[in-house]
Amino acid sequence: MQHHKTEVSRRSFIGGAAALAASTLIPKRAFAAESGKPNSDFGGVRIGVITYSFRSMPCSAEDILGYLVKCGLSSVELMGDAAEGYAKKHTPATGVDGPMDGYEALGKLYKDAGVAIHIVKFGDIGDEKMSDKQIDYYFRAAKAAGAKGITRELSEDAAKRLGPMADKHEIMIAFHNHTKIKPDTYDGGILSFGKFLGINLDIGHYLAGTNESPIPLIEKHHDRILSLHLKDRKKNNGANLPWGQGETPLKETLQLIRKNKYPIHGDIELEYEVPAGSDAVKEVTNCVQFCKAALA
Repeated sequence: MQHHKTEVSRRSFIGGAAALAASTLIPKRAFAAESGKPNSDFGGVRIGVITYSFRSMPCSAEDILGYLVKCGLSSVELMGDAAEGYAKKHTPATGVDGPMDGYEALGKLYKDAGVAIHIVKFGDIGDEKMSDKQIDYYFRAAKAAGAKGITRELSEDAAKRLGPMADKHEIMIAFHNHTKIKPDTYDGGILSFGKFLGINLDIGHYLAGTNESPIPLIEKHHDRILSLHLKDRKKNNGANLPWGQGETPLKETLQLIRKNKYPIHGDIELEYEVPAGSDAVKEVTNCVQFCKAALA
């Protein structure tokens, strides 16, 4: 019993100290006036960002948290390297056989600042080269951080392997698409290997690869879509462009989610070139404002 009390105290200290350290990175003007925390729930649609969007800037977990609050975002798809780096820095014993204290501290750090870690992107989870023990570690890490799901690229082989494990942990594996996708890609076996297998639909890549609107696919598979990646591209594998300059039905997609009250998160993915004189935080903030206006 004494050991348990010591462990709880140590976890509380880690989380509290980390939150205090990160708070110096967060500009006060970014907070909502009443709650002191960001809120990017617009009309019932939860808007977040994949932290790949900040790849041009320092990307420790603490850095990213500062960016998120400055952008006014209360949800995030966190890249796995930042999550794992934070966890191992704060709890060196973190590993396949180690405690989850560092991930719990990470989740608390973000939650205390008003940001939910909705997804962690542990990129190659389920690949043949990865052991079952390593896969189990990533599921436990995501759960400890408070995430609802893990994203990875499309792979039927990985789906077969991950399906039973996802069901066991009750953490969704959401499969992400690039432009090599068809309207019926998710109709086949990839979702059949477990009830916690789902979709992370990149609507910009979908439009660029199929020349079709993603809306019919969203309507068809809405109950298996964990999140969308939001970007603006043109058809025929066209370029990524500042929002509003491409052909992706961003506004219509967001309004569809609101109208039907789909529990689907929309995560901004900044892939167009950052203009001179700007930076990723400013551009993501512009995308947040686009979403807010679309859902006003």
